[in-house]
Amino acid sequence: MDDARTPKTEYRMLHTMIRVFDLDKSIDFYCGKLGMTLLRRKDYPDGKFTLAFVGYGAEESNTVIELTHNWGHEPYEIGTGFGHLALGVKDIYGTCETLAKAGVKITRAPGPMKHGTTVIAFVEDPDGYKIELIQK
Repeated sequence: MDDARTPKTEYRMLHTMIRVFDLDKSIDFYCGKLGMTLLRRKDYPDGKFTLAFVGYGAEESNTVIELTHNWGHEPYEIGTGFGHLALGVKDIYGTCETLAKAGVKITRAPGPMKHGTTVIAFVEDPDGYKIELIQK
């Protein structure tokens, strides 16, 4: 019988990419508010875009988020296909209180998940992407 914890390949999730309108606001949200680190940032003048990678640890051993800023682009429509990013937190109530005081939009207050017992909350980044917080 297969064990779901056993890797089936040599692959590893590297990053998730999202397009952002205001890169500085996004870096402030992910790093300043959610405590990630700006791991690297590079401008590509010929392509007219900037990539910034943020996360909770080195890319060599952690999955990170790639923030893509296309120069001169209007705000993006997120669409109906994207769901959310998820972060585990130790104190969901304290985390949401701190984020709300910092001006972060809380779209679902912390509490038990509907039809379950897991305690969750949702916040929104500057571009409207949903971030699920899960009590660990």
